Amino acid sequence: MRTLKVLSALLTYPTPALIAAGPEMILALDREAILPARERAAVARLIDDLAAHDLYDAQERYILLFDRTRSLSLHLFEHVHGESRDRGQAMVDLIRLYEEGGYTPTASELPDFLPLFLEYASTLAPPAAIELLGQPGHVFAALRERLAKRDSAYAGIFAALAALSRARLDEAALAALRAEPDPEPEDLEALDAAWEEEEVTFGPGPGGLGAKMRQATRPAPGMQPPPSAGPRTIITNRQA
Repeated sequence: MRTLKVLSALLTYPTPALIAAGPEMILALDREAILPARERAAVARLIDDLAAHDLYDAQERYILLFDRTRSLSLHLFEHVHGESRDRGQAMVDLIRLYEEGGYTPTASELPDFLPLFLEYASTLAPPAAIELLGQPGHVFAALRERLAKRDSAYAGIFAALAALSRARLDEAALAALRAEPDPEPEDLEALDAAWEEEEVTFGPGPGGLGAKMRQATRPAPGMQPPPSAGPRTIITNRQA
């Protein structure tokens, strides 16, 4: 799916090559046309926005959003495990999934880095790719809301991913996200404090990302696993 390759590329650090490829990426989205027109237009606005900004400004904005702001982290398991030791096993499981699919990710990024995850999904048949995207769907919906609060053009990427994954947040979850304190990206002290203190979670409780990414052997949704069997996070890929 070329659309997923485009979305993956747009979530990487801005470079001259990425910006130069803007018209080609818009053409690829229009030719494949798996995104609704509204979401395609939102992605195109980000492409135009990147081209309109000074490169260094675009790079600084990317760092402030995705590297400095914990609640906008592009590492999926940051929103599930934080710094807990369960995250290590989740990484192993994800690497195994990539290897079983014949995909060899770069060693320079952690396997849960969202552009890598989307790059892998782009190699799958469309039904399998859509199913895989559905598992972190609440992350995409929540990031869309958080970026929209900042009036960031990057919200368009997560609107597209939420549409593909068919993720929905209920009104209570949306209200909670919209009410969250949101440090200004230029306020480095506030961002540091949020990074140190904030517990980052996504989705409406047990229906969020964590519940969608447990092993099949876990208890029913909403139930805690037995103390002797700590949860292990895994993203599975079941072919349609």
